[in-house]
Amino acid sequence: MPLRIAVIDGQGGGIGAAIVRRIKDDLQEGVEVIALGTNSTATSAMMKARANKGATGENAIVRTSREVDVIAGPISIIMANSMLGELTPKMAEAVASSGAEKILIPMSQERLEIIGVAKEPLPHLVEGTVKRIKEMIR
Repeated sequence: MPLRIAVIDGQGGGIGAAIVRRIKDDLQEGVEVIALGTNSTATSAMMKARANKGATGENAIVRTSREVDVIAGPISIIMANSMLGELTPKMAEAVASSGAEKILIPMSQERLEIIGVAKEPLPHLVEGTVKRIKEMIR
């Protein structure tokens, strides 16, 4: 059974699309990538990056977060009211309480600073995300 990975993003979906693209390039078999957008633009960007399935909105994120093995996305997906309010408290709670392994990229436009985490360019962070997923498959 393939590893089920939910990639969650909002706004323009650029971070999520980068994650999906890299997963699909590196891990063509053994994974199912589900794009979950807080809005249709984000979902569309991730679908164009070759996600296997996609859905949009609060209910899709709440429900699917319970059914996947891994959740990947920017750290703001566990912060209520982040992404200019697109990420609802219900979405944040569902992601944070999911039994799935969470691989979060420490990029945020929110007023949040994580001490001890070096600032890295997005491609390096996406590389680290995919590396961790590869470790889970083995």
